[in-house]
Amino acid sequence: MNDFTNQQIQAYKPMTPAELASIIMNKQELYILDVRNEEDYSDWRIEGNGITSANLPYFDLLDGVEPALELLPEQGDVLVVCAKEGSSIFVAERLAESGRSSITYLQGGMKAWSEHLEPVHIGKLQDGGDLYQFVRLGKGCLSYMVLSGGEAAVIDSLRMTVVYKQFAFSRGARITHTIDTHLHADHISGGRALAEETGATYYLPSKDADEVVFAYSPLEHRSELRVGSTNLAIQPIYSPGHTIGSTSLIIDGQYLISGDILFVESIGRPDLAGKSGYWAGHLRTTLYDTYAALPKKLIVLPAHFSKYTELGEGGKVAAKLGDLFESNPGLHFTDEDTFRKAVTEQLPPQPNDYERIRQVNMGKETLTQDEQRDMEIGPNRCAIHDN
Repeated sequence: MNDFTNQQIQAYKPMTPAELASIIMNKQELYILDVRNEEDYSDWRIEGNGITSANLPYFDLLDGVEPALELLPEQGDVLVVCAKEGSSIFVAERLAESGRSSITYLQGGMKAWSEHLEPVHIGKLQDGGDLYQFVRLGKGCLSYMVLSGGEAAVIDSLRMTVVYKQFAFSRGARITHTIDTHLHADHISGGRALAEETGATYYLPSKDADEVVFAYSPLEHRSELRVGSTNLAIQPIYSPGHTIGSTSLIIDGQYLISGDILFVESIGRPDLAGKSGYWAGHLRTTLYDTYAALPKKLIVLPAHFSKYTELGEGGKVAAKLGDLFESNPGLHFTDEDTFRKAVTEQLPPQPNDYERIRQVNMGKETLTQDEQRDMEIGPNRCAIHDN
């Protein structure tokens, strides 16, 4: 192997989704060259406080990477991104051949990025347990694990169930509860599968379960669930609006898991089952009455985020309920008519394949892993301000 080949190998290398997640969560600088087509890039791309990106489709670089070299910064790391990794390897190699150093490509491409979950510690519980948030940076999904007394409850689990099983095992805990705050429409739930794999009990709001074809335990308003010890309580609070069964969870009297009702910078949309006219009133009641009556010290933990600006210290997505009543635009509509128009008109595009995803989450349709992965590609679009 000659010296040039040795230098070329050193000049470009893979970056794992976990390494990319660390860069974004720590707000480090990175230049991304995205070689997917323009439509895919415009619809969904990697973003972050330190991220600068440009789009040059792969087919425009087949005859040479000179157009890309003109865009790249003179110094610093460059990450080449494509859908599955093959095209990005090709471009990264050509950039290295041109003499450019510090070139990486995203291992597994955007498909792998979409599936990566990053655990973030939210806080200690009163009985000595812990609450973790699992951040899916590539899609903006958030799920949770409550750990107490050797047991674990997983809330709004994603379909990558092995991540939760490995994490619980590493903490010496057994998963005993899996809970969905509502019937999801933007991603395939892993709650039922995780329960079957671990022997846990799967909970779902009964008002969202009229059409499901599997057994579940109803998640009932104010019927406390206990995890690990009699001291740690999960208290369901009926909070319809995003769906008719949406149910929030108060954890240990400290945290409010809000599902898709309230986000850090927006509120949930009521239109993903074709009943926005009916559900809009429920959404307003939940936000302006039910949530307004809760203790303002509660830390709100939503099921999604839409923008990297919602990522706080260490990558966590959280805010005090009282602060959101001051800053969140979705909580400041002056009257019911204005609110109703905001949540039913001029909404962002609906999530990709959301109707089929609902069918899968009802148990009515079964898909291969590749089909599930392809169906979920793209942003979640669960908030009214996602334009």
